[in-house]
Amino acid sequence: MMSVSQQGDGEAIEEEASPLNPPAAGAESLCFSASPSAARGLAEGHPGHGSEQSSHRLLAYSDALISIIATVMILPVCHTKIRADQELEESLQQLLTTKIAVYIMTFLIVTVAWASHIRLFQVIERIDDVLALLNLACMMLITFLPYTFSLMASFPDDPLGILSFCVCAIIIGLIQAVIVIYGFRRPYLLNAHICASDDQISYKYQILKMTLRAPALFLIAGILSFIYCPVAYVVLALVIFLPYITQCTQWCRNKIKGPKELQRKPFYTFHPNEPLSKERVEAFSDGVFAIVATLLILDICEDNVPEPKEVKEKFHGKLIEALSEYGPEFLAYFGSFVTVGLLWFVHHSLFLYITKPTRLMGLLNTFSLAFIGGLPLAFRLTHEFAAKSRNELEAIQISCVIIFLASLFQFAIWTAALYNEKETLHRHIRYGGKEHAFMFAKLSLYPSVAFVTFCLTYVLSKFSTEIFHLMQIIVPFAFVLLRIIVRIALAILTWLFGRLKPRTSILKEEEESVISVSEAIVVEHPDSEHII
Repeated sequence: MMSVSQQGDGEAIEEEASPLNPPAAGAESLCFSASPSAARGLAEGHPGHGSEQSSHRLLAYSDALISIIATVMILPVCHTKIRADQELEESLQQLLTTKIAVYIMTFLIVTVAWASHIRLFQVIERIDDVLALLNLACMMLITFLPYTFSLMASFPDDPLGILSFCVCAIIIGLIQAVIVIYGFRRPYLLNAHICASDDQISYKYQILKMTLRAPALFLIAGILSFIYCPVAYVVLALVIFLPYITQCTQWCRNKIKGPKELQRKPFYTFHPNEPLSKERVEAFSDGVFAIVATLLILDICEDNVPEPKEVKEKFHGKLIEALSEYGPEFLAYFGSFVTVGLLWFVHHSLFLYITKPTRLMGLLNTFSLAFIGGLPLAFRLTHEFAAKSRNELEAIQISCVIIFLASLFQFAIWTAALYNEKETLHRHIRYGGKEHAFMFAKLSLYPSVAFVTFCLTYVLSKFSTEIFHLMQIIVPFAFVLLRIIVRIALAILTWLFGRLKPRTSILKEEEESVISVSEAIVVEHPDSEHII
């Protein structure tokens, strides 16, 4: 089944349906044959089995909530107090480095819980009231994670912060296990592929084993926090990377001993090419971008509204003069918002052509979103310090690094998609076409500009602020003119390669064309040899 979306130039793009959709109408009928009331209710457009319903709205709510929770974890880092007379390099070492590291780790762990939620509701496609309430309990604990993160970031050597985070994560995993058990006790809620399978018990235990793996690691980390906190943090990091370490180990073992003949299941394989729901990846990503863009205005509303008494006494009641002192803050806000918006634009353009996101692409997308979540910190730092100071220079360089890494991981998503482009990319964007060149230019623009800006701030440190703001102004216009620039560049490259082509090859092509024409004449007039 194909769905049609509209390309920027008006060209219709057909997108292949996700392989996670029900395989066939026959299989779906098998699922609902066990319950005539459900089938009748669905056919009439009403929920069957009493309160049975579509999971679409529940998933949209969950994606929005998890994206908010993952993003607001940057707030304890942004609100780190840095004195005006304190060197930023020293403050980073003493105040920010630990918090940033813990933020990235916890952001990734939250997205691991979100990815587990995706896979869980790829198996359970319909819900009832019990599943809705269980999901709400899971979401309630996820909303408590920022507080536990604040404890971990403020007291990294205290086991209570790690323990509180681990306890919440363990309970979340146990609730997801209960959802799995409940879903398999009511097969009409399951994906049509599993529902029609004769091996439901095998599916059930495989999914339970994968679901309970993370809670087991959190339990180990909680115990180790009372012994040695750094080891506990290492175990927490394993929650993120263990599936990929396991796959790498299995690949090496298969290369040495030969692959084992195992029955592949389409769910909970933890294989890098395991498909994810494109709609949910886009929804979660859009949520992160939206929250980051919203967080940027909070500092403006909080710190840049003058007190009425100050306006009256210091500026003689002239509000415009009082607001003029906050000019650099407003400039930094608009520049940061444009950066977030354009990074979203690149992300949107990329996923417009991706037909099937994979787990590897999901991991790279998570890293990109984690650094995008750090943009409020970059915004706060760039207007926190006095102009032309050492602190301002280092804040601008930190902003360049954050933008560079966020856009670089977007480029990595594109690279991972190209590795298996026949399955993951639409045919219009595959290697060799104009759209491929245009997407390459669009994805490489921000990493290139951020890298050049970072280098220029080292060489021309006195003009670092002007260089950074010039970059923020130039990039939007570069995106507007990018398609024209790419077409001109392709035309120049085509002309250069045509001019650089060896003369001998041109003569050879002309000789071959003459021979082909002669052969065509002979075939057309076999009895007229004098024509040759």
